[in-house]
Amino acid sequence: MHPVDKQEVCVHIRWMIRRDMPEVLAIESESFEFPWSEDDFIRCLRQRNCIGMVAEHDERVAGFMIYELHRNRLHILNFAVAAEFRRRGVGRQMVEKLIGKLSSQRRNRIMLEVRETNLAAQLFFRDLGFRAVSVLRDFYVDTTEDAYLMQYRFRTSADSETPVAVNRISRLAG
Repeated sequence: MHPVDKQEVCVHIRWMIRRDMPEVLAIESESFEFPWSEDDFIRCLRQRNCIGMVAEHDERVAGFMIYELHRNRLHILNFAVAAEFRRRGVGRQMVEKLIGKLSSQRRNRIMLEVRETNLAAQLFFRDLGFRAVSVLRDFYVDTTEDAYLMQYRFRTSADSETPVAVNRISRLAG
């Protein structure tokens, strides 16, 4: 379906809470061939640096994201939008919320792995300014599939749109 065929929805983005789990698990299992179990989610979210967020529309979970906080980056571990909300701006609003947490001083990039066969996700993230920076061979436990490591780098409005190598002097000073 083309993006113009579906109306964009506005979502409320908030922290994931325990009672979101049934809806999150339903979205997870409809989205992935090898879905996380409830234990996988709980084990991850119990870690101090692991955050869960949901996008809510009409008191329903339309999508979710699990990410880790690291010293200088955010790492998206799991991200999905319910089938009926896809291509309606829900995923973009969640990623933009995450991009809004970046700064030049502290966490200046977002990383994630995308399956080589998941073209929809690759294109989605590319459209939001992510770039594939490397190929991770045989990355997944469940298959022999490779993953693309994709990265979004924080840029101030003063930065040019052209990708430029990081300035050596600023790297030494920073």
